[in-house]
Amino acid sequence: MFDMRSIAAICASLCGAIVFVASVQSADLQTAESLFRSGKYEEAEGIAKGEVEAGTWNESWPRLLLRLQLTQGKYAEALTTYEDAISRYPSSLTLRLNGIEALRHNNLIERSDVEITRFFTTLQSSTRRYVSRDNLVAAGRYFTERGEDARKVLEMFYDRIRDADPDFLEAYIATAELAIAKGDYQVAAETVTAAERVDATDPRTAYLAARALESSDPKKANEAIERALGLNPHHIPSLIFQAEAAIDREQYDGAIERLNQVIAINPKHPEAWALRAVLAHLDGDMDLEKEHRETALATWSKNPKVDYLIGKKLSEKYRFAEGAAYQKQAIAMDPDYHVARFQLAQDQLRLGKEEDGWRLAQSVSDADPYNVVAHNLVTLYDRIKTFETLQSGDIHVRMQPREARLYGDEVLNLLGEAREVLCAKYDVEPDAPILVEIFPDQKDFAIRTFGLPGGAGYLGVCFGRVITANSPASQGERPSNWQSVLWHEFCHVVTLEKTRNRMPRWLSEGISVHEERTQNPAWGQSMSPLYREMILGTAETPSSLTPPSQLSSAFLAPPSAMHLQFAYYESSLVVQFIIEKHGIDQLKQILDSLGAGLSTEDAFIGAIGPMEKLDSEFERYAKDLANHFGPEADWSREGLPEKGSIDEWQTWVDEHPDNVWALQSLASQMVQSKRYEDAIKPLETLEELSVFTGNRGGPMEMLAMAYQQTGDTEKEKQILLKIIQQSSDALPALERLIEMELREENWESVASYAEEVLAIQPLLPLGHESLAKAAEAIDAPARVIRPLQALLALDPIDPAGLNYRLAKSLDNAGQKELAKRHALMALEDAPRFRNALGLLKDLVSEDTAEDTTKDSGEDPEEDAGADSAGDDPVANPVSPETQNPTTN
Repeated sequence: MFDMRSIAAICASLCGAIVFVASVQSADLQTAESLFRSGKYEEAEGIAKGEVEAGTWNESWPRLLLRLQLTQGKYAEALTTYEDAISRYPSSLTLRLNGIEALRHNNLIERSDVEITRFFTTLQSSTRRYVSRDNLVAAGRYFTERGEDARKVLEMFYDRIRDADPDFLEAYIATAELAIAKGDYQVAAETVTAAERVDATDPRTAYLAARALESSDPKKANEAIERALGLNPHHIPSLIFQAEAAIDREQYDGAIERLNQVIAINPKHPEAWALRAVLAHLDGDMDLEKEHRETALATWSKNPKVDYLIGKKLSEKYRFAEGAAYQKQAIAMDPDYHVARFQLAQDQLRLGKEEDGWRLAQSVSDADPYNVVAHNLVTLYDRIKTFETLQSGDIHVRMQPREARLYGDEVLNLLGEAREVLCAKYDVEPDAPILVEIFPDQKDFAIRTFGLPGGAGYLGVCFGRVITANSPASQGERPSNWQSVLWHEFCHVVTLEKTRNRMPRWLSEGISVHEERTQNPAWGQSMSPLYREMILGTAETPSSLTPPSQLSSAFLAPPSAMHLQFAYYESSLVVQFIIEKHGIDQLKQILDSLGAGLSTEDAFIGAIGPMEKLDSEFERYAKDLANHFGPEADWSREGLPEKGSIDEWQTWVDEHPDNVWALQSLASQMVQSKRYEDAIKPLETLEELSVFTGNRGGPMEMLAMAYQQTGDTEKEKQILLKIIQQSSDALPALERLIEMELREENWESVASYAEEVLAIQPLLPLGHESLAKAAEAIDAPARVIRPLQALLALDPIDPAGLNYRLAKSLDNAGQKELAKRHALMALEDAPRFRNALGLLKDLVSEDTAEDTTKDSGEDPEEDAGADSAGDDPVANPVSPETQNPTTN
């Protein structure tokens, strides 16, 4: 590390010369640069080599030649070019920076270290001499690599260069690269946008745009990469980007194709061979993995990026233990390689090795203050430390304290049941604790899970033995059912344990959704009109069905949120098909084979046959299911009005009485216009056509509303019951059913619906209050205690009343000491609360009577009628019959 004051002085002196620099390029140099940008490397190299050999006195020629040779992996030639050029241009920082790369890739590690030291010496000695903008950018890159504060580099170098020369592209490129490296994607995106206004012909700007957008907008990122490759079909970083994306999608043949393109340009490219090692690992060929890694390190044996990249990609495949081992190797090569240290921190946290994980994350944040992801994570850690940890056996649940009081026990019970059911079903016994973290703030969930805010739409994520989940507090008025979410995620724990984290994403998600549906038919997903159409396709839109062999790709960069949900549903159908046709034992055999290291294809072949056969058989199965959904309905969209009025839709329905889309549109407009009685007929027709589903705002909810508004409570109740049987998060339906059953004093039904409400939203009083009322009404004091305690944790308007009710229930349940405590708490809030005074008197009198009996040795029942009021510490209490605590 350098003294930032000396760096600032150097920068000020250097930047003072920028305005005097004139850049003159010959037509030949511009032509060669253009050829380089377009990927015609050999042609550009021929021109540059000719000029260098001719002795043309222009530093730009050897710099260009050096870049071309490094791009093509001609490392020996690059070293010769550098050694010749630096003797001629000894003050060129840009040449020296590229020379360090040439030395490293000739495995001259000690010489590269000497050159690194010489770079700074040259930089110091150049402060009063003519300095180019390129050299200033090179200086910024040098200090960044040496671990200096990235924000200072931005301010002291790149920002000043851009201020002095707003049209200098290289400063924008360097800024975007630095921002991406530190996880500041917003700055990167803004910088790239500005860079493209300067020069949109450089493929680097489009590539960097893709890198800046890949986590927030995959569709635009892919468009940017296509734009980069349109400018330069041989742009290696963009080809590597596509190879990584193909690996993420489990399109391994496509990844190999892209990597072969890179190797054809640069046969020694370290990243290409590192990714080939990843593919070999995923294919279970560890010998080939080792061979490809050695090839990746052949030219630079201490290149930490090789092991970092292999480990990172394996971790993205949930192979966290293997990924962590590679990060340790990268750190051994370069202890200051912070990107590997931080990846190791995340791997350790996802493996449940929290002490090591948090310590590493803190060390990276301390050493690299501009690392946005590290900063986010260590800041989150301060909040996590305030959480409460609940434990049952090997299940550890970490929650915000108030939420732990509200439904922490229920979380433990649910997870305990999931462990019992799913571990037995899949023959799994986890041999280490399972950690579940539930976050009331979606941003905190995203940072813990992904490293950055975002991740909208994710309810939970499982890393193996670590689960992160959003609590209902983070999900608005209609949260998802937290019980189904945790059941889904715990199923991942089981299947990832069984396969040692070696399974395709679609299979993992498919089993979890299938097991949700198996445990509770209202959980998971089921066939719907839209899913039917996505499976079968229409005249205008082809089927969205993805063959199982390619199904993991459907989870990455889906065209819409609906397509992502459909990917989960389709995956569960594939699992359902495998179990129905081949049996659960064959599914478990696939999982065992994956755990043993077989490739996905080999695992399936060994259990049920080739993937191609599964693809064709499943397509028939899915289409058959879709065709049996609403078989009597008219599903055609041909001729439907685009924006019809109620009268136009009514005319259409009169002519096509069974058309699902027309009936839905007509009913929706009628409900919106509050023509509830008219809406009943088209909605009842949809019910008769058997196309009802429990989706939010769908025809079933509309029909329930129509019956309610027209006073037909019996039919309304029938529809509400159907809704909660088909939907796991039908909170409005449950609220309405509770209202109905309270009116009828059907207390067991009230309690049942209240439990279902709490499985969706335990942070609102309704479920707890309804449960308490039902238990009080049927005189079940032990069942009253828990909901009343929860209500007290919800900052109630009338804490005195709740404490009194809780004290009574505790008294009736035989918990006298707790009863006294809550009676006193009621009186603390309302000192003249007569009911509470009376209860406290009775409790104290009972204690006094017991103490007297113990002292005298008499039977307490013999003296039960004795008057002990004179000895009661609560003197002359008022009558408890009529006093209201809230009025005192």
